[in-house]
Amino acid sequence: MNALQQARQNMIEQQVRPWDVLDQRVLDVLADIPRDQFVAEAHRGLAYSDYQLPIGFGQTLFKPTLDGRLLQSLALDPTDTVLDIGTGSGYLTACMARLAHHCDSLEIHPELHAKAKLQLEQLNVSNVSLHLQDAADTWDARDEYDAIAFGGSLQAIPEFYKHKLAIGGRLFAVLGDPSEPTMEAVVMTRLSESEWTIDSLFETQVDPLINFSVTEKAFVF
Repeated sequence: MNALQQARQNMIEQQVRPWDVLDQRVLDVLADIPRDQFVAEAHRGLAYSDYQLPIGFGQTLFKPTLDGRLLQSLALDPTDTVLDIGTGSGYLTACMARLAHHCDSLEIHPELHAKAKLQLEQLNVSNVSLHLQDAADTWDARDEYDAIAFGGSLQAIPEFYKHKLAIGGRLFAVLGDPSEPTMEAVVMTRLSESEWTIDSLFETQVDPLINFSVTEKAFVF
């Protein structure tokens, strides 16, 4: 086992698992996908530390503990179709693709979109459709996603995405004002055509998604 493999194992056993990530499928995926390949060479030594790492254009990679909790909260099945909002480096996209049947992923920055596409191809992750798209706009999204994950914080969940969940579908988001010291990670579940529930998971702090703001269309809790 080389140093990076050992660091990956330590990440799981010393960081992710103690943060109540106990789903073995999630732990196996985190152990299998080389997180160090999704960061710049200068940051590879920190790839398995519990830090948000810069990936360019003011964007960051989530901490491993947050990755683990996000993936566990979505409870992805091998038959699920998932929407990833904010491809970024492509790391979480790869994780969700391994856990689900198919992953659609949106990225607003052309350079990050291109880098993620290349990285996923190199890892032979083929069940992903990458879209260069501003996720804050309405777009030709499919209906009835089994899971939706937001790769940055929001002040509220837009109605557009609330209605893109299948019945029984789960949505992960971090809600809060960027000017405040803490935000709330939540999972929303769609119960019926007109009913959703939301559960608070933990407090955290992540960078806001570009162009998302509270509007008259937002679903505020």
